[in-house]
Amino acid sequence: KVACTFFILVFLRPNFVPGLAAPKIPDGEKVDFDDIQRKRMEKDLTELQTLIEAHFEKRKKEEEELIGLTQRIEKRRSERAEEMKIRAERERERQNKLAVSEEKARKEEEEAKKRADDDARKKMILSNLTFTGYRQTQSGTKKPTEREKKRKILNDRRKELNIDHLKEDKLREKAKDLWDWLRQLEAEKFELQQKCTKQKYEVKCQQILAVAAKDFL
Repeated sequence: KVACTFFILVFLRPNFVPGLAAPKIPDGEKVDFDDIQRKRMEKDLTELQTLIEAHFEKRKKEEEELIGLTQRIEKRRSERAEEMKIRAERERERQNKLAVSEEKARKEEEEAKKRADDDARKKMILSNLTFTGYRQTQSGTKKPTEREKKRKILNDRRKELNIDHLKEDKLREKAKDLWDWLRQLEAEKFELQQKCTKQKYEVKCQQILAVAAKDFL
């Protein structure tokens, strides 16, 4: 028991000094070694208890500091996650607003281009068509010339526009019809020009052949 107590005191108490001087014994008195041993053991136990309490107190303090540090780390981690969440939400909102703005700008650009195309088409149609009809009447038995015949045919085929009461969709439909009709007229004009050119060529060939035959005779 004494050896165990001595070992604990030596290795657990920081400033423990094992070499203590033996108490002086007065001359002529009887020495009670059991009492001395008992007091020494009580003192050693008291010191050991003090060391144990100090050790557990220090350990408790370290555990409290560790818990506090863990809580601070966890709190900072939660705050960081919340900050990242808010930042991601703001970035998502910014991207959505940017996409909406770009889509709006694209639609406005398409509508402006469409309006410009429609206006250009209307101007082209209105510049090639006459709104008022032209009719020429002849008196007597005068035979109309070829030029007058062509004018009469064109006047008969000319369509008068009545678009003041039309809405936008009907106006677009009317413009499309006029555009198709104009293309048809251009096609017919081209065919007539080709036919006229061919006829002139044939007449010229006949004239050349006639002259050649006359010279041969």
